[in-house]
Amino acid sequence: MESAAFVCAFLLAACCCCRRAAGVPGEAEQPVPELVEVEVGSTALLKCGSSHSPGNSSHVDWFSVHKEKPTLIFRVHQGQGQSEPGEYQHRLSLQGRGATLALAHVTPHDERIFLCRGKRPRTQEHRIQLQVYKAPEEPSIQVNAVGISVNSQEPEEVATCVGRNGYPVPQVTWYKNGLPLKEKKNRVHIQSSQIVESSGLYTLQSVLKAQLVKEDKDAQFYCELSYRLPSGNHMKESREVTVPVFYPAEKVWLEVAPVGMVKEGDRVEIRCLADGNPPPHFSISKQNPRTGEMEEENTNDNGILVLEPAQKEHSGLYECQGLDLDTMQSLSEKQELLVNYVSDVQVSPAKPMSHEGSSLTLTCAAESNQALEFQWLREETGEVLGQGPMLQLHHLKREAGGGYLCLASVPSVPGLNRTQLVNVAVYGSPWMASKERKLRVRENEVVSLSCEASGHPRPTISWSVNSTAQEQDKGPQSVLSILNVLVTPELLETGAECVASNSLGRNTTVIFLELVNLTTLPPDSNTTADLSTSTHLRTSTVSPHARANSTSTEKKLSEQESKGVVIVAVIVCILVLAVLGAVLYFLYKKGKLPCGRSGKQEITLPPSRKSEIVVEVKSDKLPEEMGLLQGSNGDKRAPGDQGEKYIDLRH
Repeated sequence: MESAAFVCAFLLAACCCCRRAAGVPGEAEQPVPELVEVEVGSTALLKCGSSHSPGNSSHVDWFSVHKEKPTLIFRVHQGQGQSEPGEYQHRLSLQGRGATLALAHVTPHDERIFLCRGKRPRTQEHRIQLQVYKAPEEPSIQVNAVGISVNSQEPEEVATCVGRNGYPVPQVTWYKNGLPLKEKKNRVHIQSSQIVESSGLYTLQSVLKAQLVKEDKDAQFYCELSYRLPSGNHMKESREVTVPVFYPAEKVWLEVAPVGMVKEGDRVEIRCLADGNPPPHFSISKQNPRTGEMEEENTNDNGILVLEPAQKEHSGLYECQGLDLDTMQSLSEKQELLVNYVSDVQVSPAKPMSHEGSSLTLTCAAESNQALEFQWLREETGEVLGQGPMLQLHHLKREAGGGYLCLASVPSVPGLNRTQLVNVAVYGSPWMASKERKLRVRENEVVSLSCEASGHPRPTISWSVNSTAQEQDKGPQSVLSILNVLVTPELLETGAECVASNSLGRNTTVIFLELVNLTTLPPDSNTTADLSTSTHLRTSTVSPHARANSTSTEKKLSEQESKGVVIVAVIVCILVLAVLGAVLYFLYKKGKLPCGRSGKQEITLPPSRKSEIVVEVKSDKLPEEMGLLQGSNGDKRAPGDQGEKYIDLRH
């Protein structure tokens, strides 16, 4: 039938051509209209004939042709224009010398033929085809949020594309991953429709339907609108969308976090994963090492098994089972989990004890599923004493007593280690820092006396003074005793004796008390320092090196105090000399102290003023500092006898 229709159309066209060629009377051939393109909202310029065509534009009638019926819309008479009542009454105007008609605010309804007819010198007609364009808005796309199953037997809706307010109707093209989609039976179907708005513009709606496969789960779909403007062809694209694709799982597997070597104390997460969408229902089981049966574990709301903290008992075989609720197909996968560990460290002997001068061997043991390394450290200082499971201590001294740490670590698993502390007791009689000590005090004040001793067995402390003492533990082998006493004449005479004793012997320290007297202090003593140190004395167990440092410090302080006294004396002397020199210079300038080349001259003064010249030298030193310059009899002395308060220049 298509061939027959084509033949008929061809014959009809041939007949028409024959009729035109034969010049049938009454048949006038219509000229092709001039095409004028304009965008919606702009102004269209309609020229009555081309610029080279002859004619007079002073008398022209303009018509709009709708459905082959011309309607007069504008008249030009002697170069003056007048609009006719109707839809174009307020939008038409003349431009130039009257040959151009301007149509403002063009709408899609203005797309028609306009006709101008001139009356002089003869009737002439000119047809203009007005073509209107409007770019559509940016296309919007709405994806199928429900999703599409790959098991569907027919194409399902993927997305809908909408292009609003365009003219004429734009063309739509769908793309998947950047490639255009074409209609394909039972695979791809594109259904488009348009709506005419009251403004005359078109709204295009296009629906893409397709039958998807698993590989389309990440496919990007978008639509493109093609349209034309007077400036040429254009296009606009929508955003890209991805449609949910449902497909059954083909495999499941286990994922363990953290990745790599797992050690005791870590937070371990075991989760099931599958390649299906939606994922199947999961369950996690662990093999019972005694029975060999798989026992289901309790998981959290997300189906994740959390081991926190991980223990060596968590090592074993785990199984993930996934059940697809749509196909009722079950899949499973197993994986071994290894939790690296170090068992509790054991040190033998557990309570090591030895006598001074003897030797001692400590042994460290631990278990692990990996190769172990051992290290010995001193607890107090962190000093590394040796490598390996054994530590040998020779010729033990009292200072060797205390804590020792055995560190068992796994080099192949960073952070995996355990330690064990053991306290070594060295037998010996009580040891004290010093045999005696002096303490400056003031009578009738309460002072705190302290005494510290160490030894094994741990010593007990007693005092020769009848008062209550407070004891503090300073470790497994040391004790500190603090005694608050009132300074009395009897205590000043006898002092206080601290006695430390254990089953191996005893040791003593005597604290002598001495009254503080400001007038009898030696020049190199510091009263303030003695008063402050007299309120508290602590005799503690220190090493000989520490005692040497303490003695050296006290010596340095005494030397500094002596230097301070000397500096004060020198400053006083300088001040006296400066004042004396100033007085002599003043007298010399006034002529009261003649100095000639012939030698010494006697100072002559008026009789009434001879007895008045007295120079007063004031010291700015505090009474305490001045007291340091006093001798045993209380007389004020300074180097060169320059410490006199008054200097009489009369003699």
